[in-house]
Amino acid sequence: MRTCFLALILTVTSVAAAPSSVRECQHKVKETINPPRGWTKVKPAPADHTIELRIGLPQSNFALLEQDLYQVSDPFHERYGAHLSKEEVDALIAPQAESVDLVDEWLASHGIATEQLSRSSARDWIKIKVPVSLVEDMLKTEYHVWVHEESGEAMVRTTSYSLPEYLLDHVDVIQPTTMFARFKGQATSYWFAEGERPVVDLSQPYIPIPSAYNGEVNASCNGSITPTCLKELYNAVGYVPQAADKNHIACTGYLDQYADFEDFKLFNEALVPEAANSTFEVIYINGGENSQNLSDAGIEADLDTQYAFGLTYPTPRTFYTTGGSPPYIPDDHTPENSNEPYANWLEYIMNVENPPQTISTSYGDDEQTVPESYAKRVCAELAQLGARGVSLIFSSGDYGVGDGDPNPATQQCYTNNGLNETRFIPEFPATCPYVTAVGATWYLPERAYYISGGGFSNYFARPWWQNYAVPTYLDKLAPGTYAGLYNASGRAIPDVSAQGQWFKIFVGGEEIYIGGTSAAAPTTAAMVSLLNDARLANGLSPLGYLNPFIYAIGQYAPKALNDITVGNNPGCGTEGFNATVGWDPVTGYGTPNFYNLKDVALGNLTAIRELL
Repeated sequence: MRTCFLALILTVTSVAAAPSSVRECQHKVKETINPPRGWTKVKPAPADHTIELRIGLPQSNFALLEQDLYQVSDPFHERYGAHLSKEEVDALIAPQAESVDLVDEWLASHGIATEQLSRSSARDWIKIKVPVSLVEDMLKTEYHVWVHEESGEAMVRTTSYSLPEYLLDHVDVIQPTTMFARFKGQATSYWFAEGERPVVDLSQPYIPIPSAYNGEVNASCNGSITPTCLKELYNAVGYVPQAADKNHIACTGYLDQYADFEDFKLFNEALVPEAANSTFEVIYINGGENSQNLSDAGIEADLDTQYAFGLTYPTPRTFYTTGGSPPYIPDDHTPENSNEPYANWLEYIMNVENPPQTISTSYGDDEQTVPESYAKRVCAELAQLGARGVSLIFSSGDYGVGDGDPNPATQQCYTNNGLNETRFIPEFPATCPYVTAVGATWYLPERAYYISGGGFSNYFARPWWQNYAVPTYLDKLAPGTYAGLYNASGRAIPDVSAQGQWFKIFVGGEEIYIGGTSAAAPTTAAMVSLLNDARLANGLSPLGYLNPFIYAIGQYAPKALNDITVGNNPGCGTEGFNATVGWDPVTGYGTPNFYNLKDVALGNLTAIRELL
């Protein structure tokens, strides 16, 4: 296929070579999309606007990597817990040498030398900074400035791009091209706390809940969730971390969300007094910041760090602040288009030799705003982290089965396929099968919180570990329920859930209450981190990729999770799915019962049948 470059040279001296050049170098469309709903094309992108282009090369042995991932994560497999090293993962996903050479030659033909390229450690990603004019020539496309009507955010994007035919099998994806996701935080439902916080009857100081610590929870927790409430409710009272020299938990922050140290101090002084003088490490990625001006304190960042870190003290903790919020202003001459913060974080964490064993992320966007090719490539990156022993926790979204409209009654859930079909809208990255998606509950006793994101992916097929839970749920639905509104064969979310409302936090020096799956995700991550602590303290490996473990527990050891059977998640003009006995697409397999989970985790599931 290298004759394409030779033919280009021949055209300089031989007219006869021209037809061959045209034929052999002909471009073919690699990807095309319909513009996502809510975005308007404003004007052509400035020719000198700089784009940080990422080129993903095919990962040669991803099937083997996935096989290894499942084996080391399946609690019934002999390899369970034998996680891979970074070097072993890199070797499995390294692209073929031919792909590397052909892409390098193509870039060189456009005047881009190899020393201008930045490569991932496995050489499966190439990153370059190039002006719009050059990218348009390389990809035979046109970039425009697009504006999101609701938020006013702007991006430089195209809706289609092409590659020379000989490169089609040697390039998986190129972005930013067709990617319109805004990657928003999931603490957007904090306003639900206003006006609905229940008045607690303190004449009866405790609420009986059999699965809770000592079978009861303080009645105040029905209107004010604190770390003490969560430990009582999820049966974790009295557990003290023992492996602080080995274990590590982290939260991610984006979009100028700053985690304030003074707020963290106030939170601990009020609610976790043993941690009053503690702090956390901050790692700055791609120009990320963490302003300590109280007026800049971020609700999302403060919520995540206060609960993930407050529940796991004294486990070492890290807050990743990643730059790359949408900075482009249509009338500005912004020098770079760096509005893909999650890609920047992934690039960083993939190169960390020993990443934290548990990482919580409360961000995402409608799955359909992320091109399928890119979603699958990002998901493959997350699989690599799972194979290395990292538990990845994602909130499932705050809009039930619907889109970004917080009012279930007015949601208009249309597809982006140009047909404007009504369809449930799942959330990505929660729909990636290699992460654990967390829904939300509220009230005591617990019931499904109606904002809990749940449903079925349109990109990812149902994984094997859901082959019992999901069909069992679907068999309970009346025939024809929501026919055509969801993909019954897709990866289903959430996997588990946790409390997601009336969390007491400190923001900007003030005490407030907040909710959403943003509260449920760090709570779940904290419980997972404590399980990792118990395993590490007993000479075992961390849990790593959680889902095969969770679904084995759900099927065989139901007492290790608190089944939520009441509630639903309305949206798109429907009542949504309902919570029921066993797994459901509102609360997953339910909320954690820490000490029962610990018994199973330490017994490598040999304790399962004792809990039946």
